[in-house]
Amino acid sequence: MDFTLSAPFKLSIIFSFLLLSFRISSASPEYSKPRLSSPSANSSGQINSNSVLVALLDSHYTELAELIEKALLLQILEDAVGNHNLTIFAPRNEALERDLDPEFKRFLLEPRNLKSLQTLLTFHVIPTRIGSTEWPKHSESTRHQTLSNHVLRLTHHSTGERTVDLAKVIQPDAITRPDGVIHGIERLLIPQSVQDDFNRRRNLQAITAVKPEGAPEVDPRTHRLKKPAPPAEPGSAPALPIYDALAPGPSLAPAPAPGPGGPHHHFNGERQVKDFIHTLLHYGGYNEMADILVNLTSLATEMGRLVSEGYVLTVLAPNDEAMAKLTTDQLSEPGAPEQIMYYHLIPEYQTEESMYNAVRRFGKIRYDTLRLPHKVVAQEADGSVKFGQGEGSAYLFDPDIYTDGRISVQGIDGVLFPPEEAEEKLSVKTVQHVKVVTKPRRGKLLEVTCRMLGAFGQDSRFTTCQ
Repeated sequence: MDFTLSAPFKLSIIFSFLLLSFRISSASPEYSKPRLSSPSANSSGQINSNSVLVALLDSHYTELAELIEKALLLQILEDAVGNHNLTIFAPRNEALERDLDPEFKRFLLEPRNLKSLQTLLTFHVIPTRIGSTEWPKHSESTRHQTLSNHVLRLTHHSTGERTVDLAKVIQPDAITRPDGVIHGIERLLIPQSVQDDFNRRRNLQAITAVKPEGAPEVDPRTHRLKKPAPPAEPGSAPALPIYDALAPGPSLAPAPAPGPGGPHHHFNGERQVKDFIHTLLHYGGYNEMADILVNLTSLATEMGRLVSEGYVLTVLAPNDEAMAKLTTDQLSEPGAPEQIMYYHLIPEYQTEESMYNAVRRFGKIRYDTLRLPHKVVAQEADGSVKFGQGEGSAYLFDPDIYTDGRISVQGIDGVLFPPEEAEEKLSVKTVQHVKVVTKPRRGKLLEVTCRMLGAFGQDSRFTTCQ
């Protein structure tokens, strides 16, 4: 029996097999999508375990990886990896946690602003491989188009420093893979379109509920009416007192992180605070004070924010010997280190010469501190300036450790505490109790009886009638 098939019948079988395969592939689209967890790589664009995207998700750039997942960019980046060799500029975690404006971060995470978040993140990706060896030569710069259709400027300065627009590359070739490379940068790159969108949304939000003219505003911290500040020239000193700019205490909320160069871009308070802390460490003998400022990040951040906004500070820094005398009870209460440090911050710019001339001329000077409402007393003693009174006093020991025109650090040989309020002595009045003998109360019937007996002269016989 002959089982050979005819040519038309063979073609019909092949056509049916191809049609069945097409239906299976169209009914199961998940098999055709590239996955980051796929263990193999081929020419169809699938992502293997050695991909730069897998390395980014598993790296220490956790904040950037979380933003990429929230922005639903994995599929877009997978397609880009399949077609190109990527270069990713990854900001460090601190740049996304502390250095970023809280309002801007809230704007990026709102669902309605998903497009802006995607534009921001793809602005950090160039669809070509640019390793440290492919970087521009010294004193040269190149322009590259990103996945967001914006342009990034890569510069190699004569000093050897490499920058991407305004961000410095702090870790070149942090992660290298066959399909891409990741460079660590110090700050987030923000395209102008996203910045304009943020400003537009912020302005619209500010005018959604327009208050009538002249409506009073109440400060929620002081419960007092806010007074509008008069217009000031750029770079001038703030018109409002420093206490209006203080953030709530550590028990209520942490101080907001300062922006780059302050809101008006005139002073970089964060850098100035870091400089004077490093100066304390290099000067020697003030390691405990520097350690407290490093650990109390909310206090150091608030000092930087105040200086960024134009305020000045004088820090009375106790030396290590004075800090060693602090007991555990003085530091164990919640917020005690902050309160001690606030009492050593004077909202004025004072140097040794200015303070010594003041106490020589006026005898005693009371300086305001950031620990309201306490003040610190300064007076002349032994040719120097003495702070405080009694046993809790301290002398100006190391003058002008750090002076930059915004922050002045003066070393003292003791830890200052505000004077305790004197307790009012209550005068105890001694009241002498006098025994009063009261006669027993008599009823109406007994009164009538006593009167009748008195009429006959017989009432003396009854003691109740006497």
